[in-house]
Amino acid sequence: MAKEIKFSLVYRDMWQSSGKYVPRVDQLVEVAPAIIDMGCFDRVETNGGAFEQVNLLFGENPNVAVRKWTAPFHKAGIQTHMLERGLNALRMNPVPNDVRELMFKVKKKQGTDIARSFCGLNDHRNLKGSVIGAKKGGMISQVALSITHSPVHTVEYYMGIVDKVVEYGCDEICLKDMAGIGRPNVLGELVRDIKKKYPHIKVQYHGHTGPGFSTASMLEVARAGADYLDVAVEPLSWGKVHPDVITIREMLKSDGFLVKDLNMDAYMEVRRLTQKFIDDFLGYWINPSNAKMTSLLVGCGLPGGMMGSMMADLKGFQGAINAAQRAHGRPEMSLDTLMVKLFEEVEYVWPRLGYPPLVTPFSQYVKNTALMNLFNMLSDKPRWSTIDKDTWGMILGQMGQLPGKLAPEIVELAKSKGLEFSTGNPQDNYPDELPKFQQMMKEEGWDEGEDQEELFEFAMHERQYRDYKSGIAKERFNKELEDFKAKAGAPINVVRPVVEVPKFDVDDFMAKHPDAIPVQSPVKGQLLWQVDVIDDSKAPVAGTKVEAGKAMGFVQTYYGMEELVPAADGRVITVTGKQGEHVEKGEIVAFIKSE
Repeated sequence: MAKEIKFSLVYRDMWQSSGKYVPRVDQLVEVAPAIIDMGCFDRVETNGGAFEQVNLLFGENPNVAVRKWTAPFHKAGIQTHMLERGLNALRMNPVPNDVRELMFKVKKKQGTDIARSFCGLNDHRNLKGSVIGAKKGGMISQVALSITHSPVHTVEYYMGIVDKVVEYGCDEICLKDMAGIGRPNVLGELVRDIKKKYPHIKVQYHGHTGPGFSTASMLEVARAGADYLDVAVEPLSWGKVHPDVITIREMLKSDGFLVKDLNMDAYMEVRRLTQKFIDDFLGYWINPSNAKMTSLLVGCGLPGGMMGSMMADLKGFQGAINAAQRAHGRPEMSLDTLMVKLFEEVEYVWPRLGYPPLVTPFSQYVKNTALMNLFNMLSDKPRWSTIDKDTWGMILGQMGQLPGKLAPEIVELAKSKGLEFSTGNPQDNYPDELPKFQQMMKEEGWDEGEDQEELFEFAMHERQYRDYKSGIAKERFNKELEDFKAKAGAPINVVRPVVEVPKFDVDDFMAKHPDAIPVQSPVKGQLLWQVDVIDDSKAPVAGTKVEAGKAMGFVQTYYGMEELVPAADGRVITVTGKQGEHVEKGEIVAFIKSE
């Protein structure tokens, strides 16, 4: 009998692999019915990762977002799952155990069914806390193996982790191929071994498309017995994100697998709404390179999701690097040249730092170290001159055991600095903190929220939560969005009240003349608005509508002026609405083009 393969839509990961933010909750709720109507998904990844944090960053309440976003899927019988980072939970640094345990309880109450838990170092001790916490909170525990390709990351290595987490009580295993560099044949062998040894364990494959292996990997793991595959939809499929469900479904169907039907009308609606969200504001943070696959990722093994931030880092360093190049009589370097040099340095650094899987946050640690090495060497300074404290924490074992051995030069460097290596349980380094945060919330006069969800967010993301509560986060996001739009040459929407002219009552006038028509008046450096309105009381026949500007004597003109520095030459600056629309009560509509 043909085996059925089920699909999971990684909608949360689609956004966070491509940009800094996620859609607002009203946008997510809008797209949910179309996702459900596609009819081919048994699961949807809705939250976790940086989802909660980025909601705080643009001034929204992540608890409201998760509850509203998961609700329609539950009603439709579709499971939802979240991503969490083991010892780091939902942030980039270690989290106390009591906060981790509260996370699972809160997320289950908010409507999340499955906890996908990974440790960036594949340390089973960190995963034990996640398995126990998820089960205690009433969730399905899915342990994700951080997949990469190196001499130490063998099938035997991964099966050793599987043995441990199954012993701890996990329900499922996910192959998290975050950089998409897992080799298809190795992944297939791993799935076969898992299903043979633990036939009751569900296996799910999650692979990014950046270097191009993932489609072949999906076919291999499906043939080996995988139960679920993570897929995406346009316009955020392929590139460095995930394969599109249409292609994967047809490939598996042709290979003899049972797959659910796909409603193409609903697919196109998801596609339309997703593009709408991109056009609204998300697109300003999406690096165009994320739409492209590249074989350059095969060698360095970096996940495609961090390409945007990496290129931004390189661009920031480019000026300083080229200044050093000029000072030493060497030619300047293009961004592409620097990118290749950085990839080469990552390949050098990675094995010497013990082969940590290149996934959040360890991919950032390795990349940052490589970037600083590159900068220092081009400035005639030695490698390893600059290593940040978080990377040292990884090196010293404070976050878990590295898969490989550190290079002797790194061990000697640590000793020269008087640093000590840790071999104990990483969680022991981070004592419980919930009582401290409960006391701080009392002092602030803040409620702990339904199911203590506000307490959880505060304890997990203290700084971002404070910025959210104060309104600073919203202001910062709006300013950032405004700057991006200005750089992109997008229209600026500005709301201005009408500047009243002597003896001109706007309320009275609008009541009498609802068809008032605004006109454009370009003035360099200033916004000179001119509103022509019809005074039909002076028309040949009272009440006759006469088009503004067509009948002199029946048109009254009112003016206003304010200073304005256009942000980009030739860009239209809109003030409340569009040309030709009726003037809104208490507002005007005008257009200006800079000269």
